[in-house]
Amino acid sequence: MLGSLLNRPGEASDEKTYFYRASLMGPAHRFELTDEGIVWTIGRRSGLWPYADVASVRLSYRPMAMQRKRYSAELRNRAGRRLKMFSTTKQTAALMEPQFGYPAFIATLHEKLAAAGSTAVLSAGIKPLTFNVLVAAMALLGLAMVALLIRALVTGEFAGVVFILLLSALFGWQGWDFLRRNRPRSYTFSDVPQDLLG
Repeated sequence: MLGSLLNRPGEASDEKTYFYRASLMGPAHRFELTDEGIVWTIGRRSGLWPYADVASVRLSYRPMAMQRKRYSAELRNRAGRRLKMFSTTKQTAALMEPQFGYPAFIATLHEKLAAAGSTAVLSAGIKPLTFNVLVAAMALLGLAMVALLIRALVTGEFAGVVFILLLSALFGWQGWDFLRRNRPRSYTFSDVPQDLLG
């Protein structure tokens, strides 16, 4: 029965059970929220994390070329071990599909943690250092594009002007969306960031 569900991952997840495939040949990642804690199974490995043992949760936006709407949740326990969940599952070598049960599962996870009196650190977005580096890189890229645009205008290369404007609009929109969603911030159990759930 489990094998048939894994072939149709979008139908198999609900607010207390979630699983996805990170790669086509890799094992399925399965998570269940029980009264005792988070039961996880990755391939032949499995375990139980009591809610009180969860030390941190980080939600982030992780787009890929094949799937722009891709989100992740990274959990760490007090022993330093990590569990990672993605909002998409690998279907074929070229197809990655969203898991529609991801938002409900992550919301229920936070409810369970809160009910257990968890003191986990809740973070959203990417780490501050990485974010600052990306902002600086985007600023430098923007200056370079402005310089190229001015040069194209001065030399009368109007086809180049159009190309630069279109390229700037495309990368500017995608870059801004990534930075906006992934800005480093903390949140509470009662205010889970909806822009990182899908």
